Amino acid sequence: MSGKLYRGQAGLPFSSSLRVYEPLEAFPPEQQRQLVAEGSKAGSRAAVENAELQASLGRITRSGGDPFPTGRTDLVRMTRVPIGRHAAPATEEDDAGRVLYCPSQLVIRAGLAANALMDGVHSPLADLLIPVSQRDKHQMRIDRINAREDAKRVHTRASTWGIPFSWFSLFAESDRKDVVESEGRILTVRVWTPLTEALERARFSVAHLALAAPDLDMLDDLTQLTEWLELFHAQSMVELDYGAVADKVYPDDSPMDVRLGIECLAEGDMTGAAAAYRRLASRWIPIRQLARAS
Repeated sequence: MSGKLYRGQAGLPFSSSLRVYEPLEAFPPEQQRQLVAEGSKAGSRAAVENAELQASLGRITRSGGDPFPTGRTDLVRMTRVPIGRHAAPATEEDDAGRVLYCPSQLVIRAGLAANALMDGVHSPLADLLIPVSQRDKHQMRIDRINAREDAKRVHTRASTWGIPFSWFSLFAESDRKDVVESEGRILTVRVWTPLTEALERARFSVAHLALAAPDLDMLDDLTQLTEWLELFHAQSMVELDYGAVADKVYPDDSPMDVRLGIECLAEGDMTGAAAAYRRLASRWIPIRQLARAS
């Protein structure tokens, strides 16, 4: 894996992503042309990751006080799946199969992240970091995108300092895993599953938690995840990209622990559910505590 930025990410928060890759026909005609054009020059997956990271660091340090992406270009991730059946993505070297696309949608995602920051506990700090004039300017970019594209389908969800437990409910131990390593270090782990499988697992979890633990925060998270997945084409693929946190937790049994915990709750086995949660907590609470480390 080439690219020192992607390999190191020293000093940056652990960032993980949940992505949906759709077939070309799921996009409006104008966006189809853009995806094909951007995808043809995107290069390897490592090149895309490096380009996204370099662009984000460049926005932080550029003059003028505007940290937002301009939208003049947008990165595109691609994968291939065998035609005619649900299967794991092909390797980058395998040219056979159907191409699926995941646009970065940085303009929209940056707007959503800024709104979340403004509504959070750090809103006074956000006022200093993101001037009102720059937020208004960025809203104009978002409005232009909304006017010409189907912006409802935001293909990427991101999380820093750990992976939400609800995400793990979409995956199973048997799903394909791509372990990306360099110089004895795990750069990331990517887990793949067909969207139909992810939806079935999400609905299973929602149904059981609604009966067994209706006050659990995870039920709200899973309900939102289900509604989000239902927006996408049935022949899509879902990817969980651990990011740099993989080097701290892999091999990871979190999908199994989440599934067992939900099943135990549904069966009234509180001891089993508590054991599953303890395994998850012992794995992920130390990661989340790093967010408050000096």
